[in-house]
Amino acid sequence: MITETKLDLFKWKQYHTTIMRWVHEFGPEIDKRIRSYLKPSNDSWCTDETYIKVKGQWKYLYRAVDSKGNTIDFMLSENRDMTAAKRFFTKALSSPHHQIPRVITLDKNPAYPPAIQDLINEKALPKETLVSQTKYLNNIVEQDHRFIKKITKPMLGFKSFLTAVQTLKGIEALHMIRKGQAENNSSVLSAVDWLNKIFGIVA
Repeated sequence: MITETKLDLFKWKQYHTTIMRWVHEFGPEIDKRIRSYLKPSNDSWCTDETYIKVKGQWKYLYRAVDSKGNTIDFMLSENRDMTAAKRFFTKALSSPHHQIPRVITLDKNPAYPPAIQDLINEKALPKETLVSQTKYLNNIVEQDHRFIKKITKPMLGFKSFLTAVQTLKGIEALHMIRKGQAENNSSVLSAVDWLNKIFGIVA
């Protein structure tokens, strides 16, 4: 016999599953659609990575913000090495709202400098690009990690790398909107209406 408590639990699991399906479906789409609306970042980049648990193992969320805390880009990676660092910078440089960095502030990850040098050699970055390890500037991106961790920590880890990527795209996109990075969106209260507009949804 199914008790009322078990039935409520069953319904909650159904709702939870449905919501997660929506997140996996629309998170990447929101990230894609807002890109052309993002205000230009400045040319001082702060780069760092934080940890995200996937299938019980720690993976690496590369993130870059400018000196005002505006998100430039992000990328989840299986590895923390020069190849991953270069792939992240390449992704960030392709983002339509970025400016070519005048200075890149880093943590002590030894993979970053050779990755940047490779991009300079390939002329993806100007040779005048400065590399800095100024602690107080890198605190900007470390502080910005906190919002992402506040959302992901209660999830107790992701079941697969793909679902982690899909979910993080939605979380990061909404974070950019909340920070006022999207043109024609100046407040948290108008975020839903603004998203409805770019999705062509009429209330």
